[in-house]
Amino acid sequence: MAHAENEVSINRPANDVYAFLANGLNNTLWRPTVKTVALASGEAGNQGAVYSQTMAGPGGRTIAGDYEITAAQPGKRLDFQVMAGPARPTGSFTLNDNDGGTTVRFTLDLQPKGFMKLMGSMITKTMEVEVGQLGQLKSVLEAQSA
Repeated sequence: MAHAENEVSINRPANDVYAFLANGLNNTLWRPTVKTVALASGEAGNQGAVYSQTMAGPGGRTIAGDYEITAAQPGKRLDFQVMAGPARPTGSFTLNDNDGGTTVRFTLDLQPKGFMKLMGSMITKTMEVEVGQLGQLKSVLEAQSA
């Protein structure tokens, strides 16, 4: 199984961080790999919401990265499943209060099948880049509170 995770402390309350993450339309503000995003169905930020995304892919091409929110616990946890694209990981954001701020853990997991098994190290590296963008999330959210 391919796995990547990262954690960061953000000087914002957990409910603020959660609301920002749950609104998939914010993805372009902190994830440079996301080129476009739109709510495709469901209620924004709620379980069952589906977001249509295009992402930067290899060789300058764009790839689909559509996802569905599979669990939503405001201020605590947000889970999702990627539904389109070459790799379809599951992911979660876990939030914990930390002296008025929030510790955010972003994890991605993928069970490669078939041809994808041959690309395991490349998949893991791509997932590590994705979770590594938490530093950008911190910058964006802390700038909003200034």
